[in-house]
Amino acid sequence: MAEQGKGRIRGTGRRRRPATPRRRAATLASWATAALVLLGGSGLGWVYLKLDGNIQGVDISGQLGSDRPDDVDNGSMDILVLGSDSRAGANGEYGADEGGARSDTAMIVHLYEGRREAAVVSVPRDTLVDRPPCTDSRGDSVPGEQRAMFNTAYEVGGPACAVKTVEQISGIRMDHYLEVDFTGFKQLVDELGGVEITTTEAISDSDSHLELPPGTHTLSGEQALGLVRTRKAVGNGSDLGRIQLQQAFVKALIQQVKDVGVLSDPKKLYDLADTATSAITPDSDLGSVQDLIGFANGLKGLDADDVRMITLPVEYDEQDPNRVVPLEQQSGQVWAALRADLPIPASATEGTADGEAAGIVE
Repeated sequence: MAEQGKGRIRGTGRRRRPATPRRRAATLASWATAALVLLGGSGLGWVYLKLDGNIQGVDISGQLGSDRPDDVDNGSMDILVLGSDSRAGANGEYGADEGGARSDTAMIVHLYEGRREAAVVSVPRDTLVDRPPCTDSRGDSVPGEQRAMFNTAYEVGGPACAVKTVEQISGIRMDHYLEVDFTGFKQLVDELGGVEITTTEAISDSDSHLELPPGTHTLSGEQALGLVRTRKAVGNGSDLGRIQLQQAFVKALIQQVKDVGVLSDPKKLYDLADTATSAITPDSDLGSVQDLIGFANGLKGLDADDVRMITLPVEYDEQDPNRVVPLEQQSGQVWAALRADLPIPASATEGTADGEAAGIVE
């Protein structure tokens, strides 16, 4: 499948049959699944207990109950992948703690029947949506809100509220949930030995501590995090431009994972698995190493060229140009295609707002 956009970053580097856990994809939060794909089928039973202890699953289904879209059995699978921008603990170096984590990155990953192709829809965090009433992890009720920023769902109600919001705007039931935080993402990239990208323009961003001249670079975890978080240094300075960088980096990360030869190196494989399982918070159905390996095995055939990435079709809000709103007709085309396990039509993304950052990283 062809990817959206022209790309400033070039990476060198049918719906749901109930219960086969398969594993993941994430950029900042996405395709950190990468390491677990490498885990799949490698016979690490001797470290299951240690690695299982790293994983803390979230009971999304228990919190959401039965008020959800139908679980259509057409062989596909849908996963909400979030990157958390919590400033607490080890993440404090990226800014002051503002009272809780937010979903800095959100990707809806659709695995087509057969797991040979995937579509990824990035939802800008500044998208204005009608957030539904939610129940948070403590069982407290969180009121709904009209024209709320998308990322406030996670902020006020946690993972279950983020899932419920996505399900409401898409009409698609999320089979799984995966979250990755800043520190875990950095460590994962470092364990992979870095990720190679080529920049066509200089990127200089003091906020994200990133200085990259044009050329080919092997990014460390710190640099990779700076790249997927940079905003004002590329394109028009919007979140849409950052999403384009994130999508390009995810493609490079997928390729890097395919190229890293760790299966013949037990220590490297263990270190990678230890880092990956510590970096993520999955839903409870993916809450063990065995479940994650099963999920990862279902993704081993995917290459970067098999993944089409788009941004939710949006336009700038007339009342607040710092926010975006979904384009109803074109967003509807995206969700209808995924519900039917069909490719997203090209017409769904034509003429939509973008961040003018495509092509910076190749």
